[in-house]
Amino acid sequence: MLIGIDLGTTNSLAACYRDGKAELIPNRLGKFLTPSVVAVDENGLLLVGEPAKEYAILHPLDAAKVFKRSMGTDRVYTLGLQKMRAEELSGVVLRSLKEDAEEYLGCPVDEAIISVPAYFNEFQRKATQQAGEIAGLKVLRIINEPTAAALAYGIGDGDRDERCLVFDLGGGTFDVSILEFYKSIVEVHAVAGDNFLGGEDFTSVLAELFLKKHVIAPESLDIKTMNRVMKAAEQCKCRFADAHESTMSVTVDDTLLESTITLDEYEFACQTLLGRIRKVLERSIRDANLKLNEIDRIVLVGGATRLPIVRKFVIKLFGRFPGTLDPDTAVAVGAALQCGIKTRDKEIREIVLTDVCPFTLGTEISMSNGVFEESDHYLPIIERNTVIPVSKTETVYTAYDKQTRVRVKILQGESRIASNNLSLGEIIVPVPEGPKGQEAVDITYTYDVNSLLEVIVKVLSTGVSRKVVVQGGKQKLSDEEVQERFEKLNYLKQNPRDDEENRLLLLRGERLYEESTSRDRQVIDESLMQFEQVLKSRGRAEIERARKRLSEILDKIEEY
Repeated sequence: MLIGIDLGTTNSLAACYRDGKAELIPNRLGKFLTPSVVAVDENGLLLVGEPAKEYAILHPLDAAKVFKRSMGTDRVYTLGLQKMRAEELSGVVLRSLKEDAEEYLGCPVDEAIISVPAYFNEFQRKATQQAGEIAGLKVLRIINEPTAAALAYGIGDGDRDERCLVFDLGGGTFDVSILEFYKSIVEVHAVAGDNFLGGEDFTSVLAELFLKKHVIAPESLDIKTMNRVMKAAEQCKCRFADAHESTMSVTVDDTLLESTITLDEYEFACQTLLGRIRKVLERSIRDANLKLNEIDRIVLVGGATRLPIVRKFVIKLFGRFPGTLDPDTAVAVGAALQCGIKTRDKEIREIVLTDVCPFTLGTEISMSNGVFEESDHYLPIIERNTVIPVSKTETVYTAYDKQTRVRVKILQGESRIASNNLSLGEIIVPVPEGPKGQEAVDITYTYDVNSLLEVIVKVLSTGVSRKVVVQGGKQKLSDEEVQERFEKLNYLKQNPRDDEENRLLLLRGERLYEESTSRDRQVIDESLMQFEQVLKSRGRAEIERARKRLSEILDKIEEY
């Protein structure tokens, strides 16, 4: 079975295409969104999703979140005695989604289409593919999130051609894609983005604003207290969806601190973030060679677009209201529709989906500065926002006398200084010794929709050529390494499905106990003990009744 997955910074979810429509897949707790959080408890038990999110508040050093921002890097996260990289943590989340899908669909799930930010580079895309392999999934395609969202909105379903701007502000990344729909062809004209801008940053601004009001330096707080501040800030931020002011309260050093923050005050504090959003929008429109009035539809995607200040910013900039759809699920629905296209489902209209290369691909060359040959200059071969698949060739020449080999560095980026760009690898070819500029070498870059880059370097005088397929450069894992990491994750004990809802409730109770005082603490303590006794000695029906009672008690305390 093939499923579509939105592997998000804050939340992830899966969907499938069956019976002629895209269908969201609930997780083991009956929810569509699974928090992208992983933790290892004191017994070495692996927690994923809601339980891990609760555990992270109590034990921040044994949990990892927002690790999507570290995909394709060498960063290592320490969870208890375990050390894991971002693709392994993502693999844990993907495996959880895979198991939930198998439980829901009643059949094995072994293939997936996974969405990524349009502005992900080659290392990040390859790391996402590796995460899928670690989870036991064959990743048939990596699809850009804004493109998937556009499919979900049904843009281009009618007879009218239209241009659409997809504004995708998720928990940790921001992407803009400009697409054109012509009959059954979906063509991406431009992408731009910021992989370190998202809802988490808007939450951090609110937390900083709260601490500033109480004259508290963030660095003076321990991790656990700062986590409580961030959780309160997230709740305060969400309340702005229905109100022009929101009250935030947190217990710091046994003292309850409280502040009411207005929407205008919050908007002013977010001006730097909104400025970064504007720059990305301007760049995408400029790259697409369009004017604002030439865009037919604006589509908002990602949970952070629920923020009134973000919606107000978009409406003011474009002078119109954006399209509406659940911003949290649009990408997953689009990925599921892509599954239908991939399997050529008879119920889905045939769509030709083209995409673009998000970054410029090129190599390093030497250039004369009038005195001598100066190295470290960048030669673009495939410019960013070129429609893919694409193949382009550039010819270079030997740079100095008696040169015996040419080193072609495979680079990705936008800087005119070659060394400032991302290195994907290199090819070295021998050339006949001779005077400078005598030997010509063709460099051919071919880039496809699966983010694979083939580079062929050919010496014209001898016909000698070398070829390499770039799949993420230094981040590439061998089949043996993927299998080793897969076995490592299998070795970790994962929380039993039947116990997860109970564990989540206990963790929530522990967290509320730490956040509460006096009478509430006593009520929570007694309630937790009663629930633990039921878990030890009663049957499933009694456990469900006890779980409902405890949940109602905790709801009342948290509402108060």
